[in-house]
Amino acid sequence: MAIWKDQTPAAKPASPEPARFDAPPIQEIATPPAAPASSRAAEPQGKESLIAADLTIEGKIEGAGHVRIAGKFKGDISVQGNLTIEQGAKVTGGVRAQKIIIAGELEGNVESAQQVELQQSGTLTGDLKAGTVSIAPGSRMRGTVEFGWDGKSKAEAGGGT
Repeated sequence: MAIWKDQTPAAKPASPEPARFDAPPIQEIATPPAAPASSRAAEPQGKESLIAADLTIEGKIEGAGHVRIAGKFKGDISVQGNLTIEQGAKVTGGVRAQKIIIAGELEGNVESAQQVELQQSGTLTGDLKAGTVSIAPGSRMRGTVEFGWDGKSKAEAGGGT
């Protein structure tokens, strides 16, 4: 019995190389250019509080920031920002703010404002004191209006008798 060694090496089954996954390189995504500013976007940026259309609140609002009312509010409002009374909203009470936009209904006095805008759907029942006033055709108001004085009397402004 002969014992010999086979000189040809046995072929090993080829094992497939494990698959490699190379992640694509990370790329920065360019942000698109800003859209043209709307009239809302032109407002000074800041925090805005909203009283939604389905809410009715009674109390007092004071502080800094902007307030948008779409529901019903009874009480005084004094803010160092802007106040917007949306169409369909109703505010009953005195109001102080930098800029006031009335598209809904305000029953009360605008005691102090730099600018007041009474829009076509807006109704104001009360007195109005502001630096400038803009009144759209179709809006309604019952009360007195005083604007353009900036707290000075006619004599102090150098114009009078």
